[in-house]
Amino acid sequence: MKITRIAAYQVDLPLHEGSYKWSGGKSVDVFDSTIVRVETDEGVVGHGEVCPLGPFYLPAFGGGARAGIAELAPHLIGEDPTQIGKLNRLMDAALKGHPYVKSPIDIACWDILGQVTGQPVCNLLGGRYGDDFVLYRAISQQAPETMADNVAGYRAEGYRRFQLKVGGDPDTDIERIHAVAEKMQPGDKLIADANTGWLMHEAARVVRAVRDVDVYIEQPCLSYEECLSIRDRTDHPFVLDESIDSIDMLLRGHADRAMDVVNIKISKLGGLTKARQARDLCVSLGIAMTLEDSWGGDITTAAIAHLAHSTPTELLFTATDFNSYVTVSTAAGAPQRENGRMKASTESGLGIRPRMDVLGEALVDVK
Repeated sequence: MKITRIAAYQVDLPLHEGSYKWSGGKSVDVFDSTIVRVETDEGVVGHGEVCPLGPFYLPAFGGGARAGIAELAPHLIGEDPTQIGKLNRLMDAALKGHPYVKSPIDIACWDILGQVTGQPVCNLLGGRYGDDFVLYRAISQQAPETMADNVAGYRAEGYRRFQLKVGGDPDTDIERIHAVAEKMQPGDKLIADANTGWLMHEAARVVRAVRDVDVYIEQPCLSYEECLSIRDRTDHPFVLDESIDSIDMLLRGHADRAMDVVNIKISKLGGLTKARQARDLCVSLGIAMTLEDSWGGDITTAAIAHLAHSTPTELLFTATDFNSYVTVSTAAGAPQRENGRMKASTESGLGIRPRMDVLGEALVDVK
């Protein structure tokens, strides 16, 4: 089997809530998503997606994804998409860095491998654990009382894990955490995610002020070293996200006892292949995980579902369902939230069928 064509499409993903706000005054109203289509000489076609959280969150942006795919794709024509390890080495040799560019291509190749072998991708990633898995809901940054009300509303939809977007003014963030904590019920979990937004002295104030609250602290500061200094000042469970962008950083974090939970984003590492490598390492080390991506629609949600469903249940802290946040559906067959939980498709590959009328004309088309 050989790759004969790689195409990339751009799709706008508006939000049901109108906007998504997090630390440092950052916000997005419409997400710029890129969907990749990989065609083969045997007629099997795979799809992947990458959707950066705007150009000001991680070192990634929508236009960069498409430019990188146009640069990388000619090197992959004629290669076997089912030899995924070899293909990843080729991508790394042809384009240094830029893991988010490689991610949708890698996902599309897993989709192809699943179809060729007649198996859902989760079976190939390690096997299916349980009947479904637990989701979290991100609570966009707003006034404390509004965020608390939103938690109550999302609990009615079945969510029991809530990722509170903080990382703004410390005094207001302290109010936010206390206000939402008052709404927690037995079995709920609360994560205060600063998304690198606090300076060290601000983070130190916040963790001290909420020391009696049952809350996880996620990525309080920009650098790994700053986060580690806050970790040393609190006994709250600690989550690292933005700092963990490679296997090297994951190993360093474990050696330093820097986190209790790690957030693995598929495109930040370069696709399902390297996300699985990080996942399997966490399983060996006993580190719980949130499995997700920077953002996305139906195809990203399907990829997350397969990675999450192939993760031992006791080590899957949570995952996310991005397609429930957005108003546009890009693929039929994508997994859907049910009472705060989700399951991966049992069909071969990712189990999705792209809506080509929504994708429109390819912006990148390499044959």
